[in-house]
Amino acid sequence: QVQLVESGGGSVQPGGSLTLSCTASGIDLSDYTVNWYRRGPGNQAERVASITARATTHYPDSTKGRFTIARDNVKNTVHLQMTNLKAEDTAVYYCDPMGSGYWGQGTQVTVSA
Repeated sequence: QVQLVESGGGSVQPGGSLTLSCTASGIDLSDYTVNWYRRGPGNQAERVASITARATTHYPDSTKGRFTIARDNVKNTVHLQMTNLKAEDTAVYYCDPMGSGYWGQGTQVTVSA
């Protein structure tokens, strides 16, 4: 049985930091490109970071320089370190092993003063 668990969300003030984790069981995340997506109050999904099986990373302009995605293959986990958080980063964050068809429940990030 495949399970994806996102964790690490919470409430922070603007300028704060959080690190999200996506831990899998039943699949090996190292075999996949893994994306982090978010769905904000407007309900539109946005990809915020990607890491390929070879650990090449990609970021959109909205998160470049503030977010860092990294693998921990020993723990079968992909982390998303988020710094200098802004109100517009408020969303539910999901990880997506691309093409696997599996999603977790997401983790809420709220940035407000």
